[in-house]
Amino acid sequence: MHAILCDNYGPVDTLRYAEIASPSPDTGEVLVKIHAAGVNFPDALLVQGLYQAKPQLPFVPGMEFCGEVVALGEGVNSPAIGQRVIGFNPHFGAFAEYTVAPVQCLYPVDSAISDSQAANLLCAHGTAQHALTQRAHLQPGEQVLVLGAAGGTGLAAVQIAKAMGASVIAAASTPGKCELAKTQGADHVINYAREDLKDRVREITHGAGVNVVYDPVGGDAFDTSCRVMARGGRLLVIGFASGRIPSLPVNLALVKEFSVVGVFWGNFVANDAAQSAANVAELLQWHREGKITVSVERSYPLAETAAALNHVVSRRVTGKVAITVSRAD
Repeated sequence: MHAILCDNYGPVDTLRYAEIASPSPDTGEVLVKIHAAGVNFPDALLVQGLYQAKPQLPFVPGMEFCGEVVALGEGVNSPAIGQRVIGFNPHFGAFAEYTVAPVQCLYPVDSAISDSQAANLLCAHGTAQHALTQRAHLQPGEQVLVLGAAGGTGLAAVQIAKAMGASVIAAASTPGKCELAKTQGADHVINYAREDLKDRVREITHGAGVNVVYDPVGGDAFDTSCRVMARGGRLLVIGFASGRIPSLPVNLALVKEFSVVGVFWGNFVANDAAQSAANVAELLQWHREGKITVSVERSYPLAETAAALNHVVSRRVTGKVAITVSRAD
């Protein structure tokens, strides 16, 4: 099969499009023929050696995908051969024509969603849903500030917070990104390249602050978020797209009585399969009802995966990016 290989940790451009042996499912695993793979910011961090996981070299990167079940490992009775599924591979390997994944990380999906959209549903929307439900316990009517609101996970958070009945403040870095967040349900938008984030949040909330911050950015935005938290607020740490891991001013957490809550969706999937499956079922229902959408800005062929990753790293992307893989046998 063809796959993308990371031979050494380093720049994304050093990834290699190669022909390697197809994997075989082990006990508890399923072999999936990939139709499309989702592209996420952590994928780029992974191949650069900047992610919390460091697979043994060489390895095939890629975490989420949509495809068709072609073989079952020992002890696996479902999903059926030929079943269309979406999946998350905690051991990576999605940037390829075939991948194996633990059966508990696969979810049946119908034709109501395209391959490229389905391949991008789990990591972004799954993270946002887990963050806002299991971690933040978001309540209807609460105020949510979403940072990086035009990225894949940011847009997902805007949609899901609205689906849960919250009032959403979306913060992004350009007028176009702000407008996109507004079309996805944001009640207020802040262009933090032109406006003072702290002042605008205080203005919008009439000085009360926000109940929940969804932060995939880190850096200066995190620092500001600590100063606009409402009493009893929850600051969700999703990631550090800005490149700087911030330090927590614990004096502000004390005085404002807010909590800083870590969100690691992959760890959640690995440790709570039943709740994860329930979450995915809810996501798919929300998609059928039109409450959430997966906006795929651009698709790349498998051989151009490095270009896809560079596009995501550039932070010019609005929505999601997909890798399309031929369905030909």
